[in-house]
Amino acid sequence: MGTRTDNCIFCNIVDNKAPSEKIYEDDYVTCIKDINPASTHHYLILPNKHIRNAKELRPEDAELYDRILSTVDIILEKQGLDPAATRTGFHWPPFNTVSHLHLHVISPINKINLFKRIMFEPHSYWFVSTDYVKSQLKVSKYST
Repeated sequence: MGTRTDNCIFCNIVDNKAPSEKIYEDDYVTCIKDINPASTHHYLILPNKHIRNAKELRPEDAELYDRILSTVDIILEKQGLDPAATRTGFHWPPFNTVSHLHLHVISPINKINLFKRIMFEPHSYWFVSTDYVKSQLKVSKYST
């Protein structure tokens, strides 16, 4: 599905060209364990289509974005996680480390260490909620 970039680690993971611990995949998204977890459970939901970051989402990506969000429920159920103890969000450019859109799913929140608490501080300049990204998707500079 969609385009991929050869030099993108997440594209290579989606294509099984790089190692990862996949916990879910379908035609639209792939979910992997984060290699540097912030808590006991830390997963990344990647669109299979290469999108550089949350700022690059366009109105035509709305269905894919909704698919990314609905995958959170699948992961919560599959891993037996408490939604109330789980944090989700995106790093907002320029504060992302990999240039491929990915949604963080972190649980439990109370196990996040001090440095990672800062890194994954909700509603900050560098880590934004799914609702914020959705609102930006609707007001994209390419929408009419």
